[in-house]
Parts: sequence; structure tokens; C-alpha cells
Amino acid sequence: MSHYERRVFVLADQALQRVVDQIGDGQWQMNMPADFQRRQSDKPVTLREIINYHAYDDAWVPDMLAGSTMAEAGQDKFQGDLLGDDPKASFATLVAKACAAVQGLDDFQRTVHCSFGDFSAQEYLWQITGFRGMRANDIAKVIGVDPTLPDELVEGIWAEIEPHAEEWRAIGVFGPKVQVPESASLQDRLLGLTGRQPNG
Repeated sequence: MSHYERRVFVLADQALQRVVDQIGDGQWQMNMPADFQRRQSDKPVTLREIINYHAYDDAWVPDMLAGSTMAEAGQDKFQGDLLGDDPKASFATLVAKACAAVQGLDDFQRTVHCSFGDFSAQEYLWQITGFRGMRANDIAKVIGVDPTLPDELVEGIWAEIEPHAEEWRAIGVFGPKVQVPESASLQDRLLGLTGRQPNG
């Protein structure tokens, strides 16, 4: 697989890290908007819980790309609080390890054993790349910092999502499409495509 696809994963991970780096000390315990809630719960989630979820997601990347099942790696290996007393540094460490694992991946067709099924490494990475990139935008808006994503990241996510958007919308991955003018930025068009309000 191309250098470009590795690059898009790294850009998404680093974009989310840049947003995490801008979280104010008093913001970690803020309740997030309803669209951040987990599907199986109506309990409000805090910003720290959301960032810990992404830390958990990143923590698994090296084991997943190595071909380990969660049982082989240790089902509860990353349960609990992964952020500790210095959440920004803890998150940055996990991002660095995940990015290094992707950079070292030599077979993008290797089977990855996720908790919800088996996928090729390429499919696995695209799933988390798109989600992570969009969440970087979402969290930035909630905490009041610039949500602009790198052009190359937006282009990469658009190329992967746009052909499948209506299919994924039909199974509940995205909310109803938000109409955005064709003259809008590609990021705003991507936001509308995934059921989000544009930034502009």
C-alpha cells in the first residue's frame, strides 16, 4: 500500500493529538454534546472519557497490526484510565506508538482481528483514520479551538468516505446529510456529507 495511506493515518492521529494538546485544564471534566454519547447509554460523557476512549483505540494499534487477537494480547490490557496525571503526555505517547506501528507495517492485507470481526489492515486503518480525523474536528469545536484539518487529511478521508457515504448512512454510521454549497471548502463538504454542520 502506498506511502500516501500511511501518511493519512499519521495526519489523522496527529490532528487529534494537536486538539488534545489544546484542552484547557478546566475542560477535562466537561460534559460533551449528546452526539458523543455511546449508543448503549444515555449517560452524558465527559471530555476526558472521550479522549480516554481514543487513547484506548490507539493503544491497540500495534497489537492489531501485529496480527494478535485481543485474547492473545490480553483482553483487559488497556482497560481503565490510560491518561493518568498527565493526560496530554500519555496521549502523545500512545499516538507515537500507533504511528510507529503503521509506519512499520509491511503488509496492508494482513488480517486484523478486531472485537467486531476480522478485516485487512488496510480496512482497519481506514475505519479508524476517518473516525479519528472527524473527531479531531468535533472536539476542537467543543473546546473552542480552530477545527481546521490539514488539506491532505481532508482529501484522504473524503476519497475513502464519499463513495460509501449513503451506504454507511443507511446503517446508521452517519446522520442525515447536511446540505453544503459546492463552493464550500472540502472540509465543510466532508462535514455535511457525514451529517455534521459545516465550520464555515
